[in-house]
Amino acid sequence: MKKIIATVLLMYPFLLDNKMEPLTIIDQDQVVAIIERDELRMDLFYPPFLNELKLQSIYEQLYEVIYKEPVNARFDQHGQIIKERSGITLHRAKLYMALLQYYFENEPTTIRVPKMVIYPRVDSELLVKISEKKLNEYTTFYRESNRERSHNIFLSTEAINNHVIFPGETFSFNEVVGERTKERGYLKAPVIVKGEFAEDIGGGICQVSSTLYNAVDLQQYIEIVERYSHSRTVPYVPPGRDATVSWWGPDFVFKNNHHHPILIRATAKHGAISIQIYSTED
Repeated sequence: MKKIIATVLLMYPFLLDNKMEPLTIIDQDQVVAIIERDELRMDLFYPPFLNELKLQSIYEQLYEVIYKEPVNARFDQHGQIIKERSGITLHRAKLYMALLQYYFENEPTTIRVPKMVIYPRVDSELLVKISEKKLNEYTTFYRESNRERSHNIFLSTEAINNHVIFPGETFSFNEVVGERTKERGYLKAPVIVKGEFAEDIGGGICQVSSTLYNAVDLQQYIEIVERYSHSRTVPYVPPGRDATVSWWGPDFVFKNNHHHPILIRATAKHGAISIQIYSTED
């Protein structure tokens, strides 16, 4: 029995009750995590496994510190390209190997956060390519004097501007624009509810979704997946050419059946919403 115990301890030295230095994880010369060896241990198995719950907690803690979202290339208001910017995330596989080495081999006691570059989906080269040919354009008009409604129109137009839909992908107005809330800057403005006019946060954005519907109504390229009309006619598009949306209700969804990405360019200024649809010259 003693021989077996001695052999096990030789094979798994971490079973000895020896004190180890804590592992320090640093990023940009700042300490972002200090981990005691016993925190990683789970004694339900033989030999002990790493504690997956603790690992997940470490991943989440480091992710919050270092994550930077990639930014796609885009056109500014003057038609000039703003270059893309890569993002950064945690390299979990490398961190996992470093934690294994620390746990089973007692080293190292200090590591730098392993990182991985996240490349943006749309770089400047692609943006130039998919803006070569205008497939369609549609414009509607609104009263600038209604400042709350005009403000909501501007916010939602900015949300869809420069959006790229790749082949086979679908575009959801609600997903891209997001929830219309006071915290996100949306204001109360007139809306149509069950055929009657009322006021609600985000009033006016249906004009943006309706303008977009008419711009993307390209049967040879785009499939309309989901669209609903208002319960009464609206003044900014012909009857039956509108697309109502609401966060907890109707959405406007279409699919890119083209062989190339499709680019949305959208502006709302001087009382006009103008949306252009672009792709490659091919």
